[in-house]
Amino acid sequence: MNELLSQLIELQAIDMEIDRIDQAIKAEQNGLDERITALAKREALINELQEKIVAQQKETRNLEGDMADRMDHVRDRQSKMMQVQTGREQTALLKEIEDAKKSAKENEEKVVALMESIEQLTARVAEEKNLLKGEKELVAEETEKVRVSIEEINKGKRDKDQRRGEQAAKIKSGTLRKYDTLRQRRNGLAVVNVVDGVCQGCFMAIPPQLFNQLLRGDQLFECPTCQRMIFYQRPAEDKN
Repeated sequence: MNELLSQLIELQAIDMEIDRIDQAIKAEQNGLDERITALAKREALINELQEKIVAQQKETRNLEGDMADRMDHVRDRQSKMMQVQTGREQTALLKEIEDAKKSAKENEEKVVALMESIEQLTARVAEEKNLLKGEKELVAEETEKVRVSIEEINKGKRDKDQRRGEQAAKIKSGTLRKYDTLRQRRNGLAVVNVVDGVCQGCFMAIPPQLFNQLLRGDQLFECPTCQRMIFYQRPAEDKN
């Protein structure tokens, strides 16, 4: 096999090991990030519930103030009833009194409903805060575990990075740039085998003439479809 191609295959094997390590690190971090996001959502929910409580408490005070005003109005109208002399004036005052009492009654019912709602929201906030406290403790423990796990994974990665640097140094800069570009554009796979005339990167058949040239193994070729660097490796049973 062409020496350059062998070097590229070895480099890609190292890069794929590094990719797996990076994916393991990402998986560890993503799991922790999901827990932290859940914490933030619970904190936002608690804030939202507390804002509702404050708004309903304000509405309750307004209604109670309005009730007091209406009852003052009722007492005022009742006092005036003693002073009027015509039935028409009495009827008008009675209507005012009944309307004020009705409004005060409606406000009272609203206040009762609001107080029940505030009680329920307050209990919900207490429950959510309790859950939040437990989750924060778990996240703190998980954060430490993830830190230790990533640190351990990175120990292996440092060795792979060193091997990668040594292997990359054996390859000409222009070829290395092409290889790196292909890995970025082709989902981490720049060098692939050809099996039965089919590129194992894009799974498209290559031209017969190119396959015949590939069999010699003395040159570097690329797939006409995906532009990956291609090589032919005889099946194990054919090597004897």
